[in-house]
Amino acid sequence: MTWTLRFHGVGGAGAVELGSAMASIERDGQPWLTIDCGGEGLTACLAHYGRAPDAWFVTHAHLDHVAGFERLFVEAYFDPARRGRVRVYVPAPLLPVLHRRIGDYPNVLAEGGANFWDAFQLIPVGDAFWHDGVRLEVFEARHHWPGTAFGLRLPGSVVWTGDTRPIPETLAKMAEAGELIAHDCALRGNPSHSGIDDLEREYPPALLARCVLYHYAGEADGEALRARGYRVARAGEWLALREPMASAFADGGPAQGVGNPPMHDDATASAPGASVSASTT
Repeated sequence: MTWTLRFHGVGGAGAVELGSAMASIERDGQPWLTIDCGGEGLTACLAHYGRAPDAWFVTHAHLDHVAGFERLFVEAYFDPARRGRVRVYVPAPLLPVLHRRIGDYPNVLAEGGANFWDAFQLIPVGDAFWHDGVRLEVFEARHHWPGTAFGLRLPGSVVWTGDTRPIPETLAKMAEAGELIAHDCALRGNPSHSGIDDLEREYPPALLARCVLYHYAGEADGEALRARGYRVARAGEWLALREPMASAFADGGPAQGVGNPPMHDDATASAPGASVSASTT
């Protein structure tokens, strides 16, 4: 069993050319859980897989992270085999905001007879939830307003911070098992997002060494971050992940691997573990 993290988009809200920041955790090359559903990111996701994934996690309700849900509604609702079966995991405090943003349009179908959430299996979650026999953990991020943005941990494998300012105390707990950390980071921070100076001030070097940075403002900023020695994600790249901790599996799971392998893209590598230079696909 192999686990990978595939970036469908890596940009901030204004960096359309980089794609809206979202990714899929893959198992054996197939989308296992997709994080967020922005417009450009969804386009890349559909182009890669040929169909929408069956399970989603929402970090927060800014439109660059949820604008694709209207398209996802159409695909799921009008497919009898998928209607009501596409899982959407949402942190419980986020539900009212998310519904107002994407689910409360009057009469979602012109002909009536449907609610927005009829297309999905909406699953509110707390500090942890089970997906496909694996337990994932949820934590609050520091983004824009308290209680409205969240990150995700696949224990022993990967931590996705979501949009956030630095969260050193949280990562001391949520990334304690050597997980790779996909972290919001631009060249310059602001009240809602981390800048590289913020991360260098708040995080020890050992934690920064496990970070791959995304949600930056443009390709020039990405190159500047790389020039400072950091791993910076590009849209279309994937990372081979460690096996999740055995304790995360309902059945005890397989043994855990070691190390954080390098980044890859489909144009230059076909299997986890190949040593290649990152490039845009």
